[in-house]
Amino acid sequence: MQTTTKKEKKKEPLLSNILKLFMFAMVLANIAGSMYGSLLPLYLKSLNANVLQVGLFFTLSNILPLILQILGGWISDSLGRLRSIAMGSVAGVIAHIGIILAPTWQWVLFGEGFGAITRSLVGPSFSSFIADQSAEENRARVFGITESIFMLVVVIGPPLGGWLADAYGFKFMLIVAAVLYTLAALIRIGMARTAAKGAEANPEKLSLASLKEKLSAMTVLLLAGGVMTWVLITDGVRDIAYTMSFTLESLYLNEVGGLSMKQIGFLGSIFGICNMITTIPAGKLADKKGERIAIAGGFLLDAIGLIIFLNVYSFWGYAVAWGVFGIGVGMMSPAYQSLTSKAVPEKLRGTAFGLLHSSLGLFSLPAPAVGAQLWTRYTPQTPFRITAGVALLTIIPVWLKFKLPDNEIENK
Repeated sequence: MQTTTKKEKKKEPLLSNILKLFMFAMVLANIAGSMYGSLLPLYLKSLNANVLQVGLFFTLSNILPLILQILGGWISDSLGRLRSIAMGSVAGVIAHIGIILAPTWQWVLFGEGFGAITRSLVGPSFSSFIADQSAEENRARVFGITESIFMLVVVIGPPLGGWLADAYGFKFMLIVAAVLYTLAALIRIGMARTAAKGAEANPEKLSLASLKEKLSAMTVLLLAGGVMTWVLITDGVRDIAYTMSFTLESLYLNEVGGLSMKQIGFLGSIFGICNMITTIPAGKLADKKGERIAIAGGFLLDAIGLIIFLNVYSFWGYAVAWGVFGIGVGMMSPAYQSLTSKAVPEKLRGTAFGLLHSSLGLFSLPAPAVGAQLWTRYTPQTPFRITAGVALLTIIPVWLKFKLPDNEIENK
């Protein structure tokens, strides 16, 4: 009987049933967001925003998450992952309605304000819930599988959004996205109600003392000079460079590359497919050889993708660049998630992801406006060239500093 039990345990899937349902709702919700996310600069342009105003929009819309990400992580650690996600989903429904009804680009900021609440409550809980549902020895693989599933968002959302916007207009596309998101929100609320009777039946009381305790513990980890310090530094620099250029991406493809909204949407699908193919083997690589190898490889591929991007002027040339981007992000993402979850205690995971995202947001807050200024004063290629250089330079600290003692022992 004992032998049979051991065999059964070995055959258990990496993803539990609750994690599968969790990922289904997450994919559905984010298909809705990705339908308009990559086209948002063009939507703002249709509401009479110029390039500088688009940059200003993304800078302003990033202010609120700086505070809310920390609170979202704390709420996740205290009240539970699923309860936090359900709360964020309610705000997400309001965000979609606000964007649909916006008469000018300035009013879109109202919808984005509720969107910031959503991201702040869902984001830290997403990674934390996956980490909670996985064993440390195969965590990068689980993140790789979930990232691969999540990339269905990019494969389906952008081309669907681009087609609907081209054929029926932005407003109709946004209404379809809102319907999909509402369905996902209902599933999440149902999961939270079930968890409230079981795994999340005894939530920790929210208090200023609890918030102070968790933030103090995380601040010590971030400033101690270890792995988390270097994750903060390298990811912060990367976030500044990437935010500076990629918020202007669809404008570049439309105005410089001459691509239609439908073609821009298909580029997102190419990115998603290449990402999906990469994340699972990248997770295995990170589990066996250490996260730094996958992360360094991802940065190198991102730089190569940007070099291709700046030297092509056709859909298929951009398709190659987007394929390389997809592989690069697929290499990095599971490893980054795994490394962060291993470097902090379980009870601080939500706060860790929230504080880390808030710190990164603080670094990159002026980046969209800076990118827009570089575009206007110099050339549209300038912000992307700077991003490529940063991606290459970041490989050095990643290789030297992204090492956990456990990883080194296992590799020996």
